[in-house]
Amino acid sequence: MLALLIFAVIGGATALGTFIGRRSRHLSDSLSEPFGVLQGALLGVVGLILAFGLSLAVTRYEGRRSAIVDEANTIGTTYLRAETLPEPERGRSLDLLVDYTRRAIQVSRLVPGSDAADATAAAEERIQRQLWGLAGDALAAEPVGSAVRLYVETLNEMIDAQTTRIAGLNNRVPDAVLFLELFGAALALGLLATYLALIGRGVVTVWLASVLVAFLILVICDLDRPTRGMITVPNKVLVDQLNSMQEPPAATAQK
Repeated sequence: MLALLIFAVIGGATALGTFIGRRSRHLSDSLSEPFGVLQGALLGVVGLILAFGLSLAVTRYEGRRSAIVDEANTIGTTYLRAETLPEPERGRSLDLLVDYTRRAIQVSRLVPGSDAADATAAAEERIQRQLWGLAGDALAAEPVGSAVRLYVETLNEMIDAQTTRIAGLNNRVPDAVLFLELFGAALALGLLATYLALIGRGVVTVWLASVLVAFLILVICDLDRPTRGMITVPNKVLVDQLNSMQEPPAATAQK
């Protein structure tokens, strides 16, 4: 639907400009120069806006990829250090971390801001509180134990990483920028089509430019939707981390 909307707006503006230009061809001597100056200036401005929007979308996409890798690493480290905890906190924490990773994978597949995504994120936070409570019990039992303190430090980093990842998924390119890109490009291409139709040349070229610009705007919008479309943020690192948790723990419980 998004692709159809973009191509409809860009294509419609180009078609309208071509139609107006052909109908006004008898006025080409008086209109061609002002139209040429106006569409040239507007195309330059729209080019800058498109470059700015693409830069915003790519930066956010790379930030989301980095955040999901960081969280997978912190979950893995927390799981390994949880293996060094005394029982019963060890077993309960390991099970909770497996469940937590499953929830993290679910969040990466849901639409950010949706009810399902918010409910899954809330479930993650409940697991965080349970893990923190178990860590507090283990620390109370061994107040000077280095293993417990290292685990608490990594658990805190894992909680921070989840906050960063959720914030990244919800960090979208402002709608005003996307609308400005779409309608600014439509106006510029419409004026270009009008100008070329007025002088009777290069109409095919403006249609090729319209398709290219429409694809560029579609890519920007696709990058801005991390769990939908053709370009999504990969969650393979989290899936691999969950698979590694299915193996028997490497460290035995403390006596």
